[in-house]
Amino acid sequence: MRREDFEFEVCANGVESCLAAQEGGADRVELCAGIPEGGTTPSYGEIKTARRLLTTTRLHVIIRPRGGDFLYSPLELERMEEDIRMCKELGVDGVVFGCLTEQGDVDMEANRRLLALARPMSVTFHRAFDLTNSPREALTHIITLGFDRLLTSGMCEKAVDGTAMLATLEQDARGRIILMAGSGVCEDNIRQLYEATGIHAYHFSLRERVESRMSTSSGLALSDSLDVSHMLVTSAERVRRAIALLPG
Repeated sequence: MRREDFEFEVCANGVESCLAAQEGGADRVELCAGIPEGGTTPSYGEIKTARRLLTTTRLHVIIRPRGGDFLYSPLELERMEEDIRMCKELGVDGVVFGCLTEQGDVDMEANRRLLALARPMSVTFHRAFDLTNSPREALTHIITLGFDRLLTSGMCEKAVDGTAMLATLEQDARGRIILMAGSGVCEDNIRQLYEATGIHAYHFSLRERVESRMSTSSGLALSDSLDVSHMLVTSAERVRRAIALLPG
């Protein structure tokens, strides 16, 4: 296998992670804010700066107005449309979204509406897919809608636990849509995932802890979940190592 037979996408939580992904050789980033919520739409400034600095790595942006489920109100869909327009104006390469119905099916009307606006950008259906009731039927609907790729963990919390479903979906998808495995993908399991599923596209974050440069001894916690002592930023070396494990 050759390097160009694979796609590697980094889930980037900011411009710094975008640059690390580019340095490590990633084909694409998915730029997100709100990582603890599963990823939400980043700010205008974040997208614009990333677009300016990414020269060899493609820029995709998640379109998700909030955390929680993937059943969107008309007002939320209106905001998603505005964010897609912003991405087009800024020269983004692709957007990432996914809308479901109350019953957990692919929302054909809402996704079709957003897809029409997003073109000619590339479009990925994200892990909302893993909450659908019938994955093989959902895959058919996503292909019918015309999405370019689908991100999934095989209906499990982590992709390594969903290898059987991922292998089935890859067989169903091949030649019709790019299936991308994500959630918990790292240097320790990417080869295992490939050998078990035959998937050629992978999504990972591969972050490392960066200690705060602030000198403070207050010990104040701003919330139960917010630790201001460090940040998590994608590691270029980890990205490089993960990519090196597959081709050849």
